[in-house]
Amino acid sequence: MEISREFVNAVLPKRDPAGHKGTFGKVLCVCGSVGYTGAPIYAASAAVRSGSGLVFLGVPRGIWQVAAVKCTSAMPFPLFGRAHVSRFAEKTIRARLDRCDAALIGCGLGRTRGTDTLVRRLLDTPLPLVLDADALGALSGHLDALQIRRDRVTVLTPHEGEFARLGGDLSQSREDAALAFAQIHQVYVVLKGHRTVIAAPDGRLAVNPTGNSGMAKGGSGDILAGMLTSLLGQGMAPFAACGAAVWLHGTAGDLAAAKYGERGMTPDDLLAQIPFAFQQAEN
Repeated sequence: MEISREFVNAVLPKRDPAGHKGTFGKVLCVCGSVGYTGAPIYAASAAVRSGSGLVFLGVPRGIWQVAAVKCTSAMPFPLFGRAHVSRFAEKTIRARLDRCDAALIGCGLGRTRGTDTLVRRLLDTPLPLVLDADALGALSGHLDALQIRRDRVTVLTPHEGEFARLGGDLSQSREDAALAFAQIHQVYVVLKGHRTVIAAPDGRLAVNPTGNSGMAKGGSGDILAGMLTSLLGQGMAPFAACGAAVWLHGTAGDLAAAKYGERGMTPDDLLAQIPFAFQQAEN
């Protein structure tokens, strides 16, 4: 299946005109580290732009002030750890998860023994969970940890390099590789790249036609992760949320390219076009 505007229009949840900020989903992003302050800001801002009522952003204490200044539409809060989120932040994170409808872990998180351990310990959350970037690295060599999520919604969003490190077999087509991985591990796979592939554990498969080379810049994937988490938090079914998120993300990129050109556009330009991508889908 190729994702279309008509598909996205049909699956996007309708906005309740009498709704309030609690109506439209609460999401938690656990992201960021010293040297990677843009990733958490892009992810959380994209979740806000995609319609979430409340977006909480947990970052290590060492970058909290940066996040608080840069990310005024979400609610950044400090976690144990100076340069990286510490394993001692687990209790605080779990308290936030109890108040949310979906969660994202990984954008700019960095890799330490403690953060890797924390990621794997948090897999037992019952919430829909998006794992991106360094959270995928924490699973490399530990895919058995996904067993605990067999009956829960889990979305992995690797690019091809991350997918290969997870054990994905790219000697076959991208579609076949993503689908095999999704069915073996019972997760949803968003295999990023030109014509991003979405594979579901029940065998469904979709390919996204939107997007352009101007999106091949650091930060674009963080924006996609935030958009996807937002849609899950708004109650969308996972396959529909994945398909809508990648189409909208690519459409926002196409709108940015039309305005600034593929060479010169930035992830900030892409972020600013998210509302207009939603308008294209819904009108």
